[in-house]
Amino acid sequence: SAGHEVAGIAVDGTPDCLRALSPLTPDLVFNLVESFGDDNSKEGHVAAYYDLLGLPYTGSGARGLTIAMDKAVTKKILGYHNVVSPKFAVFWRGRLDFDADNVEFPVIVKPLREDGSIGIGFNAMVGNIKELMERIDALTTEFNGPILIEQYIEGREIYMGVIGNTPPEALPPVELDLSHLPKGTPRIAGTEVKWNEGTRAYRGSKVRIPKLPKPVQETMERYALTAFQALGLRDYARIDFRLAKDTVYLIEVNPNPYLHSAHEFIRGARASGRTHPATILEIVECARMRYAARARPG
Repeated sequence: SAGHEVAGIAVDGTPDCLRALSPLTPDLVFNLVESFGDDNSKEGHVAAYYDLLGLPYTGSGARGLTIAMDKAVTKKILGYHNVVSPKFAVFWRGRLDFDADNVEFPVIVKPLREDGSIGIGFNAMVGNIKELMERIDALTTEFNGPILIEQYIEGREIYMGVIGNTPPEALPPVELDLSHLPKGTPRIAGTEVKWNEGTRAYRGSKVRIPKLPKPVQETMERYALTAFQALGLRDYARIDFRLAKDTVYLIEVNPNPYLHSAHEFIRGARASGRTHPATILEIVECARMRYAARARPG
């Protein structure tokens, strides 16, 4: 509707889809890939393939996508930049990495390299060693990869989008209100809350634009912009927080988040005065300007 000539191609995890990309010469690829086949960890591999083919594309590159996918590496980098996140440890092949002695129950136990709340149900929150070992065993069987053990932060679930590159801009915060979840269920944004439409858990969560104290919002903005730049992200991202009283904890960094009109990134963009179509076009322009700058002499 903005006058661009657009065609779609499915990157579905088959060799044929890679062959179909090779002869393309678009001005820009709008990259909506979340996985390669059923493997979410290969999202960055697809971006690397674009790079090898010389295809310009929207969103973060292979490096940013790969780093952000590894939640422990992300936390270590952000800790260096004085961004506060919950204490954590990583379990893999019988060994614990990082300072596990400082992690106190209850904890959230989840796959280290998944996104979209995959592997995070209400049973992800555990309160003792027995539950922890059972949860680790179940996740190791299902995902066969490292497990993140993260201290649970009781508080509000708030998301903040970032858009742009020079400089990036933090969008207004968006809250996932979990206060109406069924009694006895943890206040976490797990698979039941995000994807199980029609359930009490799904109906018990509401998205709204919160009114936050100015110092809290300023801290979130600083953390969001720091994370965006420290991880080398591009064009747009969504940063997830927990707010415990007035203490802000960065939980997760999501490059190339969902752009559906009902999802949090677009809700934040609309709260900033942008329309949904204008936000999509702004992402296109961000990417176009990045490649134009790279092509300039000197």
